[in-house]
Amino acid sequence: MTVRAILDLKGRDVTTILPDKTLGDAASLLSQHKIGALVVTDADRRVTGILSERDIVKAVSVDGAAALEEKIAARMTREVIICGPHDTMADLMGRMTAGRFRHLPVVENGRLVGIISIGDVVKHRLAEMERESSALRDYIMTA
Repeated sequence: MTVRAILDLKGRDVTTILPDKTLGDAASLLSQHKIGALVVTDADRRVTGILSERDIVKAVSVDGAAALEEKIAARMTREVIICGPHDTMADLMGRMTAGRFRHLPVVENGRLVGIISIGDVVKHRLAEMERESSALRDYIMTA
């Protein structure tokens, strides 16, 4: 299964934030949307960074509540690992495992077009495994 197929099923909505907003703004958005990361973009929807709930927790653990007033640009990950619409599940699992992260922005022609989470990968991999298992059961029953 490809990233495009996953996005066709789940949708392409991505909650984004500008780098000049604060960590407090980001925490509010994460809570409001019940998500674990925000893609940081410029006005043209080009990815400039990513900010996860882990990044906020780390900032607060070091600087206390004052960290929530810091600009996102100061705490976001700037070197974002991305994927494209033609990447496969195996590609995604490899990148997420190697990088130890849970979100991959999907970029096409330099612009953000979606996001894939580890939950999306697990959900679709389990569905794939169920289809394979069902096909094997059907084969055995008719053999």
